[in-house]
Amino acid sequence: MTPKNFILATAGHVDHGKTALIKALTGTDTDRLPEEKARGITIDLGFAHLALPGFSLGVIDVPGHEDFIRNMIAGIGSIDLVLLVVAADDGWMPQTEEHLQILDYLRITRGVVAITKTDLGDAARVGEQVRQRLQGSSLGDAPIVATSVRAGQGLEELKDALASECALAPAPRDIGKPRLFVDRAFTMHGSGTVVTGTLSGGELARGAGVMLRPQNHSARVRSLQSYNQALEAALPSMRVALNLPDVRLEEVPRGTVITTANLGASAALDVLLRRSARSSARPLKTGSFVQVHYGSARQTARVQFLDRRELASGEEAIARLALAAPVFAFAGDRFVLRDSSARATIAGGVVLDPDAVGTNFRAAEQRDFLRTRVVAPNDLPNLLTSQLRRDGYARADALLAKSNFGAAEIAESLRHGEFFQREGLVADAAWWRALSIRAVKAIDDAHAARPNESGLELTQLRAALTLTDESVFDALVADLCKHGFVRAGSALQRAAHQLALPPQLEQKGAAIRAALAAKPFDPPSRRELAPDPAAREALRFLAKTGEAVLLNDEVALSAAAFTNMKAQVTTALRARPATTSELRQLLGTTRRVLIPFLEHLDKTGLTTRAGDRRRLR
Repeated sequence: MTPKNFILATAGHVDHGKTALIKALTGTDTDRLPEEKARGITIDLGFAHLALPGFSLGVIDVPGHEDFIRNMIAGIGSIDLVLLVVAADDGWMPQTEEHLQILDYLRITRGVVAITKTDLGDAARVGEQVRQRLQGSSLGDAPIVATSVRAGQGLEELKDALASECALAPAPRDIGKPRLFVDRAFTMHGSGTVVTGTLSGGELARGAGVMLRPQNHSARVRSLQSYNQALEAALPSMRVALNLPDVRLEEVPRGTVITTANLGASAALDVLLRRSARSSARPLKTGSFVQVHYGSARQTARVQFLDRRELASGEEAIARLALAAPVFAFAGDRFVLRDSSARATIAGGVVLDPDAVGTNFRAAEQRDFLRTRVVAPNDLPNLLTSQLRRDGYARADALLAKSNFGAAEIAESLRHGEFFQREGLVADAAWWRALSIRAVKAIDDAHAARPNESGLELTQLRAALTLTDESVFDALVADLCKHGFVRAGSALQRAAHQLALPPQLEQKGAAIRAALAAKPFDPPSRRELAPDPAAREALRFLAKTGEAVLLNDEVALSAAAFTNMKAQVTTALRARPATTSELRQLLGTTRRVLIPFLEHLDKTGLTTRAGDRRRLR
């Protein structure tokens, strides 16, 4: 059976035995730097691998010294469970508390507490102290195991407890959006640049083309390893080393995200900030500069609250983080804030809008969007609803691209929600109804104002709706055509629409009809029939609706007269060919009318002319 992959990180105060415990569990000394050996403390991240029955754990050993908290956060930015270490001879210490607050901000809910150095202190007393301190945190129910590396006690029990937590943890999700958060980069002779990090969200394969975010550099994965084993593809929640031969070492600092997603980074995030009730730091004021720790990255940002001036312990609020440089974040991602001097952890949060650049933070639609997302920042239906209510519509393949949900999950959720969908377009149902109502009103208004025209020109309709996205307009027209409307050339009309003269032209039309009927085979000239613009418009309408036939610029006939003349000519020509004079006498008309009439019959293929005679074709 293929083991499930998880990432385990240590946490705890300096010199409480984290590194020694990891070495006892895995056989790996994670202190790799000479300074770490000399000082006897972990300064940077260390890595190991722990195999448990059914589970493969990538282990990240983090520093516990307060001077290296930033390195500690870089290590736990994308983990599945934690091993919180408390020494029996010291008990709960300041860095233990700060590490717990960081874990709580990141919502790390799976973990085990190891009481170390039980041969040097009262494990039972410290265990009770730890249980009290954990109350109200994300690790409130974590199991506690007493251990001693020196005496070799509790190690198997600790492995069992870790395995039990893994069994309860959800399997790492593959949403088709791989992100590897780089925490280390170095150069290997003959290979070039190698980066290591924790993979989440999807697979990365050998030979794959990837993007470095936020640098927007492209690269190719020549090879990859996990736990010193060469792989064709790495899975989520694996520690992975990638060989990127076409990337220079200085191009991949810690905090870089390696991904296959063709999505950009953002220099502004709208977020929900929360301050622990356990925090003793001063209130966080709007306008303050902070250090944002996200994934394995850290950078400066300015905080702007939506509806308050400061955030005290135990409170939460919506805020905008204006970042010194872009970050590649998804909605639902969590992060930690430390003060501008990087001496104290002051808050944590969750990303509500990963692309806040260009939005008005205080606009009503953005306020509603953020307040809706606050209710459930990682609930897919809530994310969809809030996104489409604010934006109205989106392309299906781009909807929630920066979220922790895959395309199949999004498509399934859309099927169960009240959304309009057509040809790759998704729209909020209420927004779509409002758009359709506006379109219908514009068409009906055109029918009322100009009943003599087929409908509303598509270009005029699009302008009236102020739609800049052609795909939305095309989907709207197609949808209307399924619900009682039809295309009439370049116009859109109701299927039941009947052409009619507008009231102001009815009198002109009646006069033209009367004149054509009075002398059907020898009517007045078009100039006499329609001497003014209004009459000319009425005549064009009669021709358009088939009541009149315009032979040329001078002659117009009623449809009845034209049909009667055509029938008489057809009957005569069946008997024998006839001259123009004979046909004029037959019809009792004039050459002014007859010549364009006969030319019309020639043109339409009923007759053909040979000299002065015509015959049926």
